Amino acid sequence: MSRLDSMLRRLTAQRDGLNWAAQQISGIAGDVLDLGLGNGRTYDHLREVMPERRVWVIDRVLQCHPSCVPPEENFLQGEAEPMLARLADGGHRLALAHYDLGFGVKEQDVAEAAKLSPAILQVMAAGGLIISGQPLVGFEEIDGPEGIPEGRYMFYRAG
Repeated sequence: MSRLDSMLRRLTAQRDGLNWAAQQISGIAGDVLDLGLGNGRTYDHLREVMPERRVWVIDRVLQCHPSCVPPEENFLQGEAEPMLARLADGGHRLALAHYDLGFGVKEQDVAEAAKLSPAILQVMAAGGLIISGQPLVGFEEIDGPEGIPEGRYMFYRAG
């Protein structure tokens, strides 16, 4: 598979998974989190699909497309673990989290996701969903929408 085809497959899976998750959490109170802003495409999609929800963003740096800059009060700049603790300490609960942090080295990415899993769990609402490109620990893995190749994206429910 070409890198272009692989990227298109990943982006399609991400969009379809997020759209599915937005429907699944309709009865769950809570905010939304984009963990890893990057260029801002996912954040832009989340705010469009769920305009009634507060969308938090955590990233080390703000370097997204100018049209995707989150409001200052919703952007937590810094390392993920203390920023997640800040959300938890503020009493915020998430109905949906999208995990998209990474170094680009599979072993490091998997280790980081495992390390951050307990901090993510602290801010999740009961029954909330986590959509992730990396395996997480401590969550119930669930089937996502049909048509997403196995292992392309992972879907979890918080207890």
